[in-house]
Amino acid sequence: MVKKHLFNALLAIALVLTSSVSTSAYANVDEWKALIDQVGTLYKQGNYDRAVEVANQSLAVAEKTFGPDHPSVATSLNKLAKLYAAQGQYAKAEHLYQRALATWENRLGPNHPDVVLSLNNLAESYRNQGKYIKAEPLYQRALTIGEKNLGPNHLDVALILNNLAVLYASQGQNTQAELLYQRSLAIREKALGPEHPDVALSLNNLAELYTSQGQYVKAEPLYLRALATWEKRLGPNDPNVALSLNNLAELYRVQGQYTQAEPLHQRALAIKEKSLGPEHPDVAVSLNNLAELYRVQGQYAKVEPLHLRALAIREKTLGQDHPNVTTSLDNLAQFHHDQGQYVKAESLYLRVLAINEKVLGPEHPDVALSLNNLAELYTSQGQYVKAEPLYLRALATWEKRLGPNDPNVALSLNNLAELYRVQGQYTQAEPLHQRALAIKEKSLGPEHPDVASSLNNLAELYASQGQYAQAEPLLQRALVIREKTLGPEHPDLAQGLHNLALLYTILGQYAKAEPLHLRALANREKALGPDHFDVARSLHYLAALHATQGQNAKAEPLVLRVLAITEKTLGTDHPAVAISLNNLVVLYRATNRESEADELQQRANAILDIKR
Repeated sequence: MVKKHLFNALLAIALVLTSSVSTSAYANVDEWKALIDQVGTLYKQGNYDRAVEVANQSLAVAEKTFGPDHPSVATSLNKLAKLYAAQGQYAKAEHLYQRALATWENRLGPNHPDVVLSLNNLAESYRNQGKYIKAEPLYQRALTIGEKNLGPNHLDVALILNNLAVLYASQGQNTQAELLYQRSLAIREKALGPEHPDVALSLNNLAELYTSQGQYVKAEPLYLRALATWEKRLGPNDPNVALSLNNLAELYRVQGQYTQAEPLHQRALAIKEKSLGPEHPDVAVSLNNLAELYRVQGQYAKVEPLHLRALAIREKTLGQDHPNVTTSLDNLAQFHHDQGQYVKAESLYLRVLAINEKVLGPEHPDVALSLNNLAELYTSQGQYVKAEPLYLRALATWEKRLGPNDPNVALSLNNLAELYRVQGQYTQAEPLHQRALAIKEKSLGPEHPDVASSLNNLAELYASQGQYAQAEPLLQRALVIREKTLGPEHPDLAQGLHNLALLYTILGQYAKAEPLHLRALANREKALGPDHFDVARSLHYLAALHATQGQNAKAEPLVLRVLAITEKTLGTDHPAVAISLNNLVVLYRATNRESEADELQQRANAILDIKR
């Protein structure tokens, strides 16, 4: 983010340096200033195509009036580059930022304070492209110039510290990021006072870092303080208030506090529609987040229309190949994946991959994420031969671009290990799970929820091999972490409870297993409602426990409820319905109800025969 006062300083220099311009050119100066102002207005409106046209006009006027190496030209170059970056045209933006930087350095010298702006912008361009190695030295140089010429407590120094922190956070270097965010916040509080809008931005950024680390207790008061500041200083309907509401809602969502999250997302959406217009790209962000909230709650009828509207806005305002368009496509693909609509999901994931490779290059971290998502789709369909090379390519990309200890590398290792586990390739899976766990413990801390996920997966691997003594303490540690970080009633705690209960079931310790299954079921029913598909999962585990003990009379109503929920939430032809039908078939055959079992078996087979 570029501070307005920094841009205004450069604009002032550009105008001061027009003293050699002839009197006849003054009209052109006024025209240039008007065009620059118009670009700013169009940018705020999200009208990027028209803004690019006007920015090109301003560049032409500046070059004609002042010559190709004038600071006014650099200002126009910066404006145009910013627009291209907003549209995802990073290669175009990079070239313009480089030219602007060269102009400022030639006119002002390489260590002038106002070179900081160009260094920052070029670094931002590299960061957005995942070119972190190129970005860091530019940020560092900008920081050095700023500290030397402006002083360590100058607001422009705070800006560079903030952006450098974003870079480090993007690479999982959270300790370094936290220190820089805290220093940036301290500078702004001292210079501007504790209730300035820029202080609220620093609070928001630090809270986002804590949220990403699972430190929700630290994040919430920062988000609340940022929200209060923006509401007080900017009014209740400012877009920054909407940003704060959105982030606070996301904090509640990841903690399973859905009833608290929904009104915040709805208010954020209303503010953006009112202040920015119904087709602004930021409106699409709120639509996307609200849709994801409904998706995790299983309210699928509400999900697709919101994602489709967000996609339409982004394609119209940003173009069909913009990286933000891929966010909407990804979410739609995940929705279809959840619904068992694999052909639709695959086509969307492939489109996302094609866009990211075209716009960002084949080795960008976002390309690795696209590869990972497509591989997960193939894995869920049992297409392991298709999935493995995608996982391997994603892993290689993340290791190369982010380093061997980045959390994304751990994600890739985990998914590859799970692929090997489901194929019974346990010796290949174990070292990958162990390395993923080590990375997460080091980069996120030993009590992060993602660490619990790795512990759970490693335990499942050991259980698959009959190594129950090794699995149990891992499952217990994972459960403790989730209870501590998420709270005892979070829906994500349920799977950990089920996993430990399943282990006890295998060991024949049924008395230990049942209360864990019941607690998991209660958590999900309370947080998600009685008809959520995850509730059906919990009912399935409990039914299986009863069936294992020969308690078929207890199991049957649970299996029937699983079937009813699955049909209601996913549709009568979803593959999960076939699984429920088959479970009921097993139960009926165990109780000598062959004709009913045959009828259900035929229906299950018909569902599985559907081409998806």
